[in-house]
Amino acid sequence: MFSPGQEEHCGPTKEPVKYGELVVLGYNGSLPSGDRGRRRSRFALYKRAKANGVKPSTVHILNNPQASKAVNCKGQHSISYTLSRNQTVVVEYSHDKDTDMFQIGRSTESPIDFVVTDTVSGGGDSEDTPITQSTISRFACRVVCERNPPYTARIYAAGFDSSKNIFLGEKAAKWKNPDGQMDGLTTNGVLVMHPRGGFTEESKPGVWREISVCGDVYTLRETRSAQTRGKLVDSESNVLQDGSLVDLCGATLLWRTAEGLFHTPTQKHLEALRQELNAARPQCPVGLNTLAFPSMQRCSRAAPSVALQEDKQPWAYLACGHVHGYHDWGHRSEREPNAQRECPMCRAVGPYVPLWLGCEPAFYVDTGAPTHAFVPCGHVCSEKSARYWSEIPLPHGTHAFHAACPFCATQLNFTQGCSKLIFQGPVD
Repeated sequence: MFSPGQEEHCGPTKEPVKYGELVVLGYNGSLPSGDRGRRRSRFALYKRAKANGVKPSTVHILNNPQASKAVNCKGQHSISYTLSRNQTVVVEYSHDKDTDMFQIGRSTESPIDFVVTDTVSGGGDSEDTPITQSTISRFACRVVCERNPPYTARIYAAGFDSSKNIFLGEKAAKWKNPDGQMDGLTTNGVLVMHPRGGFTEESKPGVWREISVCGDVYTLRETRSAQTRGKLVDSESNVLQDGSLVDLCGATLLWRTAEGLFHTPTQKHLEALRQELNAARPQCPVGLNTLAFPSMQRCSRAAPSVALQEDKQPWAYLACGHVHGYHDWGHRSEREPNAQRECPMCRAVGPYVPLWLGCEPAFYVDTGAPTHAFVPCGHVCSEKSARYWSEIPLPHGTHAFHAACPFCATQLNFTQGCSKLIFQGPVD
């Protein structure tokens, strides 16, 4: 979030106008090492005290590098399209008093508002698990919001660097549109998927598209970094909707509008559901000890692979959903002790994992009770939220897609993305 000085205060009682929030998939309420400054798991976009948006103005066709340098040094925002060693098209951008611009990328330089690093599958931190070579662009994309109602937010590939420039080199995919305007794609691209039916219980996955530097919508390239663009999709736009997903090739962001967030469960509501679950005193059907879900704070910081063998920690056999306390028998594999375990209740064989509540409210499509767990990580949320994310194909690598748990980015089981949990009540 911005400091109060960057928010617009219209009076002592009025809240600053909030455009929406970007939430990184794969984190359960915060980064494992904690949210710090511009590096965090979610980022709120507020109306700025002063507009900082830009819009295209003058176009220069230059035939030598020196002329290009002179235009770029004028202190204005510009996009340079290098057509050949001897020809560059530079599009200057002028101030737009009606929009606010927010930039997202891997760079920690000042033009970036929201610093995003590669998401580590399984809920780990990329600071602790070094990525050999990040595929996220340093200046990945920009979101431009209209300062007047309905505060429409649009997404564009690439962000302006510290010199206020975007450079598309000779090897980058670029072209001249029929109207004479230049456009292009970034190396690994910015992909967007708008869900059909908004972000609700009835929503269905949309189609993944690629967004150009100027905000046009294209079908996907053959591979992520191919030099040939896809086909223009005239019927779709770069306007972000509640529930839109933005993939930066290494991290996927969820866009939630201010109105959409108003209908999501609050942290207080999720805590009340946790207490309600624990108040029912679920028991381990074998050990007969009472089970209890850990506090929301502990759930948000725990990696799902951490096998806390405490008396009260709930564990589940995900093939059938029976909830137990931890016990150390029923192994079917010595190599992966908890990957193949036999449930003592029904003899079903499958993963046996600790259960963690999903603490990031933005990932919930409803306010239902936490009844289902993702397979194989064990994060627990409402049935409709679990089924929704089980059906969403998320980009993985350069050309693969698969469903993943939104709370830890673990790839979901292809045949069974989530499992209904079966709790045993107290016998007394």
